[in-house]
Amino acid sequence: MTLTLTLTADQIYATGLRGQWHPVCPSDFVAPGAMHKVTVLGEQWLLFRRSDGTLSMLADRCPHRGAPLSLGKHLGDRVACWYHGVEVETDGTVSSVPGLPGCNLEGKQLVRSLPVREVAGAVLAYFGSEQQPQPVELTLPEPLTDPDIDAFLCYAEWNVPWRYAVENLLDPMHGAFLHHDSHTMFEGDTTAKFRIRETDRGYFFEKTDQRGVNFDWVELCRTGVDWVDLSIPYPPSAGPGGPFGIVGMVRPVDEERCAVFFWRYRKVQGWQRDSWRFLYRTLIEERHWAVLEQDRVMLEAMPSDADQQENLYQHDLGVVRLRRLYRAGAESQAVPAG
Repeated sequence: MTLTLTLTADQIYATGLRGQWHPVCPSDFVAPGAMHKVTVLGEQWLLFRRSDGTLSMLADRCPHRGAPLSLGKHLGDRVACWYHGVEVETDGTVSSVPGLPGCNLEGKQLVRSLPVREVAGAVLAYFGSEQQPQPVELTLPEPLTDPDIDAFLCYAEWNVPWRYAVENLLDPMHGAFLHHDSHTMFEGDTTAKFRIRETDRGYFFEKTDQRGVNFDWVELCRTGVDWVDLSIPYPPSAGPGGPFGIVGMVRPVDEERCAVFFWRYRKVQGWQRDSWRFLYRTLIEERHWAVLEQDRVMLEAMPSDADQQENLYQHDLGVVRLRRLYRAGAESQAVPAG
């Protein structure tokens, strides 16, 4: 059951686009035989994993009286609502009403369920739109499927509108200032010019006068799920492997909060992979968290109407392009009143 909600363009823009896949949480948040409550696109959901590892995602709402199923009991292949014991299977079908056996609720698929996939240590789910209720094709980021690339997933939750987090990634120039004291972004000019280069899956926003020095480019990719790819040169002290890459995704929580997913990756094989993993865990990971914390502090300090009182310039072309894209998407998904 994948019913969609009727929302205005402003509501969609504030809480996230539908008709596409979104990251939900790290896979290890839901152990075998466990449940996990999560908010995505302003709605409450329940992740439910059977003991065999199979994962399901249900609306966190009992079809009887609307009580949260997340407060209920895991029964192996179904969940029992704590309020009146109504049992719901992982596809949203009511399997039993203990207080009234044979009740007409039994056998009906009354709870919304979403298609889910697990990728590189994270759960993705499809959130349908009025125009596209069934899942669209999902093409995963190449760095997460290439066997020669090793990646670590970094997850954090921020008190920031989801758009601000994505805009931060489409703003390479902030690396030369906000992250100037980091171990990877202290080199390069603090002046630059940028261009947008369209692709068949999104666009690059890149410096025209510097490459391979700092945070010099980013690509927005729309392949059923929205993600960004970027590359930052690494010093020799960072161990074996090529440039350091990041695949980033953002989960809209509600109008004021989001969750960020960053897969930090390098192309390494054999003993070099083991060396890189050891070095990352013992030294580099802490430095990366420090950089991410700088982003969080800055974005959470910005007023909620920051994007309504701006004076933009050439470096903001990537952000402007992003806003137009998302605003157009929200307007196309909105259902006119009446």
